[in-house]
Amino acid sequence: MPRAIAPFLPELSEPLRRERLRILDAVKERVEQVAKTALAVMRAEIPAYAVQDERFFEDVRHQLLSHYRVQLALLVGERSFAPEDLAFSRAAAMRRARAGFALEDWISAFRVGRQVFWEALLDSAGQSAAGQEAVLTLVAPLMRYMDYASTQAAQAYLEFQQHVVADADRERRDLLDQLLAGGVPTRGPLLAAAQAYGIGAHVPMMVVMAVCVDGAKHGGAEPDAEDSYITSAAISAAGVRSARVLVVVRQGEVVAVPVLRTGAEPEEVCARFEEVQRRLARDGTVLAMGISTVARGAAELPRAYQEARAALEFVPSGGGVAALPRLSPFQYLALRADDIARQLVDPRISALLDEDVRRGGALTATVRAFAKADLNLRLAADQLQVHHNTAHYRLRRIEERTGRNPRRIADLMELLVALAIRDAAGEGENGQ
Repeated sequence: MPRAIAPFLPELSEPLRRERLRILDAVKERVEQVAKTALAVMRAEIPAYAVQDERFFEDVRHQLLSHYRVQLALLVGERSFAPEDLAFSRAAAMRRARAGFALEDWISAFRVGRQVFWEALLDSAGQSAAGQEAVLTLVAPLMRYMDYASTQAAQAYLEFQQHVVADADRERRDLLDQLLAGGVPTRGPLLAAAQAYGIGAHVPMMVVMAVCVDGAKHGGAEPDAEDSYITSAAISAAGVRSARVLVVVRQGEVVAVPVLRTGAEPEEVCARFEEVQRRLARDGTVLAMGISTVARGAAELPRAYQEARAALEFVPSGGGVAALPRLSPFQYLALRADDIARQLVDPRISALLDEDVRRGGALTATVRAFAKADLNLRLAADQLQVHHNTAHYRLRRIEERTGRNPRRIADLMELLVALAIRDAAGEGENGQ
């Protein structure tokens, strides 16, 4: 059995002891009214409580009266105190957690109850010197009781929340595992969970994978579990603006399955997750994120998951976002280029590009602008803000050095492929 806790009641002179008993008896006689006052204050000060029904407030009133009567009995010295005396409070804390009340709301209610009880004691003490002195002797035992009672109830609240969170984590993992196996829940809790996230057999979705840059992908240690859960919370919050997002922490990675709302574009999802990546980076959690193309229903989620994993390989070592919907097939193939593809680039082209990077990248910029202008040299010159003759000279220079005429489609494509392979390798115009 838990050890009994005796209230801290200092030794008092007989007159002072009688005055304190008078104060406590006065509060005891009107304890129902004290509880009613506390309820009114809670309605006025705690928005989450204000919208509740009378059944809820009857439960709160019962809790207040139970606390007040235990305190009065302790302060009078009628009884000792054991932890099991607060079983009613622990049960109420779990009910609040189960009902979805925030811990801060519940703590606020506890504070209101304590404050109203203390004001009742002060009122009963009156203005006499004896009454004021006697009521002050109640401060220490009241604080001891409230500290112990609030700690016990908060522990019960958090234990229940942890249990709920653990169950929810397990349910989300089970749901994701089933989806990544190509199946859709057809009954039971997993079906309800899938419906809550808007996931269905024919609903368009995407897969986002995030890992900390110090994780296994980049050759470091296993990612910090705390970072993974920070990432998970941030991604979940990002979905609040549109709809809930299934987010699961598994094996050092965070996997999210955002659903595309009717009329939504993949770019909206990419931008939202890019915003999350930037915000977390500012706070010290640097992520690599890979984003898949659209899965046209749950059956395509396994493919989308593999795409998100593959996209991570395109993220620089310093973190960032690689979103496949933003890539053209040409860019994707360049990013996937291996050593053989690099060896196939004509050494004359490589030499020119290396030199051009050192000289500021004018020729490279001209090739890009010429392709973007659909081989319209005058338009390309305008975009580059150079004279038409200057742009013409640059193209002739490229042809002389590489043997490729940018005005011919096949030659221009070869130049663009070489540029794209360099870009993918991080060797762009700035020499990075």
